[in-house]
Amino acid sequence: MAGLTIKHRARVMRLAASQAGRESVAGILGSRLLRWRYGAPAAEALAMVPQQLRPADPSFADEIAGGSFGLSQSVTLIDGASPFDIATPGVAWERELHGFSWLRHLTASGREGAGETALNLVDDWIASPRSREAIAVEPDVTGRRIISWIANADTLLENADQAAFDRVAGSLVDQLVGLSSTWPSARDGYPRLEALIAVVYGHICIIGHERHLSRSEASLAAELTRQIMPDGGHVSRNTNVLLELLLDLLPLRKCFQQRQRPVPVAIEAAMERMLGMLCYMRLGDGAIARFNGVGETAMAELSNVLAHGQPLASSEALKDAPQSGYARLQRGRLVLIADVGEPPPMGHAGQAHAGALSFELSAGACALMVNCGAPGPAGSIYAAAARATASHNAFCFGDKSSAKLVQNESLARLGGTAQVVSIGHVSRRLETRENESSLIATFDGYLAEHGLVHSRRWTMAEDGCRLQGCDLLTGPGTAVRLARDVPVAVRFHLHPDVKCETGPDGVLLLGLRDGTQWTFAAAGGEISIEPSIHFADPTGPARSLQIVLRGACWGDTQITWELSPAQ
Repeated sequence: MAGLTIKHRARVMRLAASQAGRESVAGILGSRLLRWRYGAPAAEALAMVPQQLRPADPSFADEIAGGSFGLSQSVTLIDGASPFDIATPGVAWERELHGFSWLRHLTASGREGAGETALNLVDDWIASPRSREAIAVEPDVTGRRIISWIANADTLLENADQAAFDRVAGSLVDQLVGLSSTWPSARDGYPRLEALIAVVYGHICIIGHERHLSRSEASLAAELTRQIMPDGGHVSRNTNVLLELLLDLLPLRKCFQQRQRPVPVAIEAAMERMLGMLCYMRLGDGAIARFNGVGETAMAELSNVLAHGQPLASSEALKDAPQSGYARLQRGRLVLIADVGEPPPMGHAGQAHAGALSFELSAGACALMVNCGAPGPAGSIYAAAARATASHNAFCFGDKSSAKLVQNESLARLGGTAQVVSIGHVSRRLETRENESSLIATFDGYLAEHGLVHSRRWTMAEDGCRLQGCDLLTGPGTAVRLARDVPVAVRFHLHPDVKCETGPDGVLLLGLRDGTQWTFAAAGGEISIEPSIHFADPTGPARSLQIVLRGACWGDTQITWELSPAQ
């Protein structure tokens, strides 16, 4: 466990022991001797076909007819072969293939023969040896497959004969029975919730399985209560997780209503909190702020969730997000969202970023300053770079990030990928005066080695026509003098749509997509315009610009900056 402190090594060992225990119990409950506990008659009919909130691409059917199969931003030629018999281009593609979420595209196509194509592909999977290996049987992949088969049952079985119906129904029930016992062995976080949500879908939608619903809905309520924090954020601090959960939970809510069963209070309350948090984390352009694993916002999915979740939003709008570690300033046309929290717990930090005290900013309906964001599957080689502090609108001390990215095999196996581990603590407070509001946050990650604490203040005018910032390095008590100067940089990554040029007196002019202009001025650091990469672009990493304020820290150091509309 090289690279981990003794405290973190102990945490890894506890996580490993807990996961091993879950897998052992799941294995026992899933054995043939005890599967009677979850069994039920074969599926004779579905009580309902759930609504789907994920948008569909009808051209997918034409793509298959043309001999290709595009998943997870990768297109693979199948040339008449089954996609389950070819070499896969990557893990993300294979997970999506076995999850069958692409069935909705065939349903939406309305193409003659779409149902036959869907049934043939499901039959291929049932008969394929790969359906019982590795990725295909992971609990979250199994869960996605169960939800997809149920939600597309009208297309899948519309012209099926009795033998085909029995094959599909038998496989579906067998998967549900197995998942009812193995969901606790899923990786903690969203994968475990995805598996458990599928179990509830199966129990409420498949006639004959209702007798297990009370137990599975109670398990889902408990898991949501554990993973969704009081302010509505997910324990991973990844806002995209909330969107993915609500895309399944809102249709599930309608299933409860159609079966005339009350939605468990804890599930309803969790959805209410998540919807509030989604709105809290949106910038003026409607996108979700790019922190901790968030890349390009799926706007169609987000619009569907907010439209269908609107009846839930009866409580007062979220004012603060202390448990999730985010803060929001909104005055006039300006919206600022800041990361003023620490990395999530180990095991949930597989997509977390070293973005302490970073922020994103929009003016009206235009994003202005944004973090580089998490890349999509096609840009996965940039994942580590995207998680570094330098890829955020943040203060960079030397070459250090504000958290440590640990490449540890045991930890990655538990958390899905390399984990971000905290090197310091963050505190924050809000101050409101007559004509302005301030957010002040401090980070002590440089205290142990250098004796310095980083403080950042954002001050926004009440009319939203001025934003001032101050980055301060100082000792906790007396002034500090370092043995050698350390280079520092304050980075402001601009949205790819923003143009930047030097104006008079060294002031920068920022041109937004709506034609408005803002000026940027700074003191305490040398200002420059440099290239940047916007990792979150949906077409792949895109070129952008960043403003960088550079200086040398010998001890107590202050860099200030100001943004205001151009005259």
